[in-house]
Amino acid sequence: MGQAGTTVAVIMGDLVGSQRAASPEQLHAQFNAAVQAQNRQRSLALISPLTITLGDEFQGLATSFVMAAEIVRAIRLDLLANAIDCRFAIGSARLRTPVNVEKAWNMMGPGLSEARAKLNEKRSDTVYCFSIPDEPVLATLLDACGATLTMLERNWTDTQRHDIQALIGGESPGEIAKRRRVSVHTVYKVRNSGHYDLYRVQWQAISDAMSSFDRNASTSGTAA
Repeated sequence: MGQAGTTVAVIMGDLVGSQRAASPEQLHAQFNAAVQAQNRQRSLALISPLTITLGDEFQGLATSFVMAAEIVRAIRLDLLANAIDCRFAIGSARLRTPVNVEKAWNMMGPGLSEARAKLNEKRSDTVYCFSIPDEPVLATLLDACGATLTMLERNWTDTQRHDIQALIGGESPGEIAKRRRVSVHTVYKVRNSGHYDLYRVQWQAISDAMSSFDRNASTSGTAA
């Protein structure tokens, strides 16, 4: 790990509409908090920490594509709790320089610029983008999954988001019902109206694809 020639999972993010924020200071404080929370909680999954580069953008390198997807989802849901929109790109890159383990700066290699370009495709309405130069068709399919996830998330009520995030975190409908002091039937109604099953299937498809990328990288001997 950390050597030139390594294939790495790239994570990039960019706030949407930050220039129009009513309180830029509060926005950036919440953005920083979400990013730094992942640096603390997922430190073992990051070979180059998530680094805020221009105030409203960040980038980092993960130990695996599966972990990259998990980190992106965690930040997305954290920011949604504060009604903050952010676009993300997960990409594959082969470094030509050593990994910077202190900050995600000053690294070069094929795939980094492609991931940045994908993130900057402002015409796209999805918040989840994928840049896999060696697998363009699969990247397109992943983008389609990302578009579905984006649509579902943007239609959630606060209650749907809270319950679905709790389900993702491992809580059972019974535990959620007890905490909210409602019936289990009510939790299932919220779950169904938020299209949780479709949401879970889309994320599982992305996770399966990420696992495949990780296996391919390991087989080729270039895993991070």
